[in-house]
Amino acid sequence: MPFITTSKSAPLNCLEGFALTTILQGFPIFAAASLMVKLLGDTHGSRPVLTIAMASVFYSIFVVSVGSAFPRIKSGYEAQFFDANLSCSEKIARWRAKPATSLQLMASVLLLSLLATIAG
Repeated sequence: MPFITTSKSAPLNCLEGFALTTILQGFPIFAAASLMVKLLGDTHGSRPVLTIAMASVFYSIFVVSVGSAFPRIKSGYEAQFFDANLSCSEKIARWRAKPATSLQLMASVLLLSLLATIAG
C-alpha cells in the first residue's frame, strides 16, 4: 500500500538533522574524549556533561556548515539527515545501513565500554 509522505517544514527539518548529527555523531566522540581525560587523572573542569554537550553542538555546527558548503569533502556530514521527505526513523535506518556507519558505531561502543571499565 503506497503512502503519501508530506515534507516537513524547513526549520523543523533543519532542527531534526542538526539534532541527529549532534546525538549520533558528535556525542560519542566527546564522551570518549571525556572518559580519556578522566583516566589521565585531570581534575580541572567540574562539569564534563556540559563540556560534552557544548562540544557536540559546536562539532555539529562545524560539520553541517562545512559539509553543506563543500559536499565533496567527507567531513561526517550526512545529507540524508536533512532530507525533508524522510521521517526521523527512516533517516536513522538509512544512516545505520551504511557499512562505514556500522564500523563507526562498533568502534565507539567498544571504546566507550573499555574506557568505562577502566575508569570505573
